[in-house]
Amino acid sequence: MKLGVFTVLFAQRSLEEALDYIAASGVEMIELGTGNYSAPTHCNPDALLGNKTAQKELLNAVESRGLAISALSCHGNPLHPDKAFAKSNHELYRKVVQLAKELGIETVINFSGCPGDGPNATKPNWVTCAWPPDYAEILKWQWEEAVIPYWKEEAKHLKNNGVKVAFEMHPGFCVYNVDTMLRIREACGESIGCNFDPSHLFWNGVDVCAAIRALGSSIYHVHAKDCKIDSLNTGVNGCNDTTPYDQELKRSWIFRTVGYGHDAQTWKDIVSTLKLVGYDYVLSIEHEDSLMSVNEGFQKAVVFLKDVIISERAGEMWWA
Repeated sequence: MKLGVFTVLFAQRSLEEALDYIAASGVEMIELGTGNYSAPTHCNPDALLGNKTAQKELLNAVESRGLAISALSCHGNPLHPDKAFAKSNHELYRKVVQLAKELGIETVINFSGCPGDGPNATKPNWVTCAWPPDYAEILKWQWEEAVIPYWKEEAKHLKNNGVKVAFEMHPGFCVYNVDTMLRIREACGESIGCNFDPSHLFWNGVDVCAAIRALGSSIYHVHAKDCKIDSLNTGVNGCNDTTPYDQELKRSWIFRTVGYGHDAQTWKDIVSTLKLVGYDYVLSIEHEDSLMSVNEGFQKAVVFLKDVIISERAGEMWWA
């Protein structure tokens, strides 16, 4: 298992400065943001596509520091009912797939997307219950008329280009848990898999290791991000929470640096279970901890995860 980082954390630094800092911190892989919901941090597809010189410069900058690129990320909503928004997200995603092919990178990270409640909607509609019947009808329309047709076509395109897309299972989008992940994969094939981010599952009450076992070989990439559940607030309001993220004291949960939501044993179990199902690629640090600076959160995550990964490597040697 390798340690990585999602470089959107370092948008304020130049590529060279970010890579120097990342390499000096003992991280081995980088995940590059390319646009849509996150800015094209250090990786602008329009500047790189078809430009062998620029691509070589990027790869040399990465590889000369002993690093490798784990994935290109373009988190977006290509199914958005606003057709202009959806078109923009789709076009960027297609560019990133092409860029991944040209760079020799296997994985592109995205969201599944979320359409509205029908063909005339103007805003996405994320359904979280099956009753009253309107909601079941919305789900049926979304999956049968929007989600599956779109991603079936994209799966063909991915296969033709030798690239896979890894969906981050995220509330607000149609693929947000194990069942929905396996549903889209069954319908569209193995060109579609999972970017496993435990932080989005913890606050939904998911047993993360059980989820890993259920997803198995569909896990293509992993984000290392934690989540702290506030038992006082969840005791009153449960975990479905629309409180703004900057009102931490009132929220049912907040994102945390790894180790500040769940202890080392939990993360050791996560790494062990990932290895049990055959995943031995990258833990890519993502920082969204509003109680820590980027540098503090990143460095604490590096120290914490190095210990977890070293423990697993030591265990690997013992078993061998």
